Amino acid sequence: MTASLKLLAEDADDLAVVSAALQDAVTRIGDIGFEPKARRLTIQFNRYRWEAGGGERVRSALQLGSVLRVQARRLRREAPSAVVELLAVSFEPGKAPGGAVVLSFAGGGDLRCEVECLDAVLADISEPWPTPRTPKHAE
Repeated sequence: MTASLKLLAEDADDLAVVSAALQDAVTRIGDIGFEPKARRLTIQFNRYRWEAGGGERVRSALQLGSVLRVQARRLRREAPSAVVELLAVSFEPGKAPGGAVVLSFAGGGDLRCEVECLDAVLADISEPWPTPRTPKHAE
């Protein structure tokens, strides 16, 4: 059994590792929470455990700190139970050390988070469970 995943991202290369771990993770719109006063965005995902050889999902949380603003495009906030699939997480540099963390979802939706600096944490928060569905990608 593979240990629970805990990753910290402080630069674009670190964030690429987080992105790979979150590829094909699913979440409900209602599991995306932004706390403006705390400048924190937290998203809970059901993450496919690629690092464990597949066949399992685990509940994971991604938390971004130093968030100044969040913009959503093509994500229906009025439908909190709608499920979206994460494709990638990327960093667009801005005025150093800031920029934008962009979460891209299947179907063309995205979440753009302007950050003062890159401060991301990904951690598994449950035990894994078996899944019969392996994510498929177009070739």
